[in-house]
Amino acid sequence: MNLSVLFTPSEFAALSERRLESTACVVFDILRATSTLVTALAHGAESILPVVDIPQALEARALDSSLLLAGERGGERIKKALTGSIDFDLGNSPREFTEARVKNRRIAMTTTNGTRALKACQGAAAVLACSFLNLSATARYLQNLSVDHVILVCAGTGENGASEDTLGAGALCRRLEALGKVVPADDSVWMAASLYDLVAPKLVQALARSQNGRRLTALPDLAADVEGCAATDLYNLVASTDPDGRLRTVVPL
Repeated sequence: MNLSVLFTPSEFAALSERRLESTACVVFDILRATSTLVTALAHGAESILPVVDIPQALEARALDSSLLLAGERGGERIKKALTGSIDFDLGNSPREFTEARVKNRRIAMTTTNGTRALKACQGAAAVLACSFLNLSATARYLQNLSVDHVILVCAGTGENGASEDTLGAGALCRRLEALGKVVPADDSVWMAASLYDLVAPKLVQALARSQNGRRLTALPDLAADVEGCAATDLYNLVASTDPDGRLRTVVPL
């Protein structure tokens, strides 16, 4: 299968113009949405509904009063000042999504870029959320999918690229190349993989140097998330959307 990488949110619009019936999209928001989504599923969450904005999250809660609301704006948990009514139950730190908080629970989540990227991939044959935490599991799962093309989608920051997402995509490129199932469609694969090769021995430091990494390390309550999101292959699971757009756990072969 062909493999390519989208580096910035400005490329999301092009996805809606493509026929994706034989394409798998893999979304990376390393700091922190996809790392958090994977952690929530690893700790037993039943499902996670990615939504683009706060009103959509509130609408989901109105339909299901037991639903947990999670998400961030500016890196911080969404509070009543933004919703006009309630504080969200959880923010966007993987460390919040413990088994005690999320086991067997349904969650609706909105983040600045990560959930937006997932929604941009609607219509693909498979939509996966990937992080360093479930990197090899995702690679093995893709190896066994019957698709013609795999697009690695970097969520970015605002409208710009984010180095940590490019690193995640580059790491998955290397895993897929090792499995021998992909052909680079363009230079994007070489670009992402080369950046990952350059910093792989010091991944935590590389994440900390990114724009989002610097922001998180400046906040005492969130600084530990940077190292936590660099933990590689912590979970043997794949986060895949079901026909209703909810992320659920798939355990790969």
